[in-house]
Amino acid sequence: MVKFLLIFLIVMPNLQAQTFSTTVPVKFLALGDSYTIGESVDPKDRWPEQLATRIRVKGNKIDGPRIIGITGWRTDQLKTAIEEAHLANEFGLVSLLIGVNNQYQKKTVESYAPEFKELLKMAITLAEGKKENVFVVSIPDYGYTPFGKPKQEGITKAIDQFNAANLAITKKLGVKYINITDLTRQGLDKPEYVAADGLHPSGKMYSLWVERIAKALGI
Repeated sequence: MVKFLLIFLIVMPNLQAQTFSTTVPVKFLALGDSYTIGESVDPKDRWPEQLATRIRVKGNKIDGPRIIGITGWRTDQLKTAIEEAHLANEFGLVSLLIGVNNQYQKKTVESYAPEFKELLKMAITLAEGKKENVFVVSIPDYGYTPFGKPKQEGITKAIDQFNAANLAITKKLGVKYINITDLTRQGLDKPEYVAADGLHPSGKMYSLWVERIAKALGI
């Protein structure tokens, strides 16, 4: 049986780099919302698809990604979907990006935090209980899009609060945290980083995410 080694670099303070080896092909599960399904971009330009392609280009084998996400989903809706999917705990790579719709739908950070924590624990379980096989992606800042520009200051403040909550939880559980929020704050200066709907990231923006994610995963 062929095996390969992935080096995972933890992109948060006070945690050391971790490594794991796994039998190929690795099964990749991406959990999230519109940012994970790539609303308004071609399926091949979704960041999970781009990441899987990069992994293959580097000579590794990966199965997926399997994406569980719908535009508009909050943390509670994602949890329900995961439960209804009856997934096996067999994934060698699991990502979690969720929370923008909690913020957009005026849910509080206080209600978001325990739901996010539960989702992250579910992600670890799905990754065969191996937290080193899981990573969290920060919530993008849609205030830096034509859609969000009129309320940019308030959106940015709120996104920072939600990200502070998910970062603290991710760090406490010892999972990799990859911050892409700063990248999304280029959207007003560089229109090519925003999709045609004026709200979601473009394929070019997702490429920037993948560069950062891949570096963090040692790919």
